[in-house]
Amino acid sequence: MSSWIYSVIIILVVIIAYALFNAWRAKRAVTTLSEEEFKAGYRKAQLIDVREKKEFDASHILGARNLPSTQIRTRQKELRKDTPIYLYCDTGGRSSRAALFLKGKGFTELYQLQGGFKKWSGKTKSNY
Repeated sequence: MSSWIYSVIIILVVIIAYALFNAWRAKRAVTTLSEEEFKAGYRKAQLIDVREKKEFDASHILGARNLPSTQIRTRQKELRKDTPIYLYCDTGGRSSRAALFLKGKGFTELYQLQGGFKKWSGKTKSNY
């Protein structure tokens, strides 16, 4: 019985360590900007909404392009490496993962909106 408990504890420690390592990697891949900093720079960048099309169509930041995180691997060639990329999703999780992938593909200027679209108070557009 006690060896079973030790096994569960070891598995939990490994899972937590893996999650912390991925969070650390994502943090190094992307610079998180406050809404004010994001507003100051996104017009001179590629503004990418990594949420799914349905979420994007419901409402998105004015001027954003939709490139869902589920399609980033197949559509990364649509992005320019010589222009900053401003990413956002609902809360920051998907944009962090997208940035981590893009960093691995040689993109260097990656930024994300702190708190994601849910915290955005700027101009938005709906496709409905």
